[in-house]
Amino acid sequence: MKILIISGLSGGGKSKAASFLEDAGFYIVDNMPAGMILKFAEFCAGGSGRYSRVALVYDVRTADSFDEFLEVLEILRQREYDCKLLYLEAGVGAIIKRYKETRRIHPLQDKAASLEEAVDQEIALMAPVRAQADIVIDSTNYSTARLRGELLRLFGGSRQAGELLVSLVSFGFKHGLPLEADLVFDVRFMPNPFYIDALRPKTGLDQEVRDYVLSFRETEQFLEKLRELLRFVLPLYREEGKTVLVVAIGCTGGHHRSVAVTHALAEYINSLGYQVTENHRDMTRS
Repeated sequence: MKILIISGLSGGGKSKAASFLEDAGFYIVDNMPAGMILKFAEFCAGGSGRYSRVALVYDVRTADSFDEFLEVLEILRQREYDCKLLYLEAGVGAIIKRYKETRRIHPLQDKAASLEEAVDQEIALMAPVRAQADIVIDSTNYSTARLRGELLRLFGGSRQAGELLVSLVSFGFKHGLPLEADLVFDVRFMPNPFYIDALRPKTGLDQEVRDYVLSFRETEQFLEKLRELLRFVLPLYREEGKTVLVVAIGCTGGHHRSVAVTHALAEYINSLGYQVTENHRDMTRS
């Protein structure tokens, strides 16, 4: 049985990690006291394989002292369980920014004069747990897609190990860049169907718009060069261990050109044998 204990700093990404691991087939239990972990592990071990992959979230909310937890961790490692401790953290500035954005209250806020002091206190409190971690992830500069990809690479998922998922996103620059994008391409140089009355209310998924966008020589040349680039870099990303690559294609509003090009690229990348998802973020926005 595989037991993964997820711990780390508040705001470090534990909740997101738990949700991604749940998607990957782990049974998730949040905020479990140290005294219950051994009994729960024994219960899962006797479950005829039903709970073969378990992830437990344990953090500063759970106890005043981590001595009991560290003893439990040592016992789990000595037994037949495949037990690992994953520790997630982030820089103090990043954690403060995340708390301000979500307007949540830090669990140590009532014991500190400021949010920064609360974060510093937690770093000190969690130091013994961090020292026992098998894997430490600093999520300071991680997008959601990157964190998910790293966890799938480390702990596996429904896809085969080493398989690369290419996530294609069309968007409109006037609505802002997709923050999760690894690669961004601008197609605003292409003729715009918006100025054709019959095409304006349609989208790049409509055949008439696609035919218009793809009919121009510059579009075909761009696609040819982009296909060549992707054919070159995708195997390298896979060899490097990346499991999710987010490629964003942008036009002005995200209705026509970017949608048509994204759809064409999805068909091409799928023909290369990669798993592809296609998302048109701004296609329905005004």
